Amino acid sequence: MFYGVWDNYWRVYRISSEVAIQIALRRVPGRVIKVELDYENGRLVYEIDIRTQTGIYEVHVDAITGRVLKVEREDNWD
Repeated sequence: MFYGVWDNYWRVYRISSEVAIQIALRRVPGRVIKVELDYENGRLVYEIDIRTQTGIYEVHVDAITGRVLKVEREDNWD
């Protein structure tokens, strides 16, 4: 029961994946290939993988504030 309360809280107070994708694409233009919602370092974060002409980037977007937390280039994609 306790987890259900928190699950509803996160659904109500977080940005949608569509909004997170638009935020990430403003930072790294390209084609979205994967979106995950994860709990990382005490915060809910969207991890969005974007393919560009120069490689694949993972953009972390805070699911509550919409702030871009980090952008990393992925080196381990085939």
